[in-house]
Amino acid sequence: HTVGRAVKAAAAVGVDLLTLHCQGGGRMCREARAAVDGLAADSPARPLLFGVTVLTSFAAGEMPGIAAAPADFAMNLAADAQGWGLDGVVCSPREAGIIHERCGADFLTVTPGVRFADAAGDDQKRVTTPAEAKAIGADYIVVGRPITQANDPVAAYTRCKAEFVD
Repeated sequence: HTVGRAVKAAAAVGVDLLTLHCQGGGRMCREARAAVDGLAADSPARPLLFGVTVLTSFAAGEMPGIAAAPADFAMNLAADAQGWGLDGVVCSPREAGIIHERCGADFLTVTPGVRFADAAGDDQKRVTTPAEAKAIGADYIVVGRPITQANDPVAAYTRCKAEFVD
């Protein structure tokens, strides 16, 4: 109920994309879907709904209470999310391709954990470059620190865009 109301409120101010945690379960995700589907045709936005699968900072054996490998767990959550009516998932760029294979090309992937090839390591474990993310099949990428912490953020953004789009 609370998530459905939040989705309606976000749509009212024109939000294009919302993330939900897949581990919130089917009832919560279906409620979000129903909220979007119930919006009036003249609503300012009909947000896309994405379910968060597994954080890119987790490596195998690091997910509390979950024995499955991160890619397997993400794949299972993606299949669930699709069944619940979500538009796509947030996943590691390394998982985007296998999720598209199982769920279809129309099921979208948003992939954080994107770093430049020459970047120093950080807390992210399952990462790729922008070009690798594109080649694997990511639909959207999320690039935070490589841009926000760059000496020249505009140049870093331009580089990232060139690697992903071109």
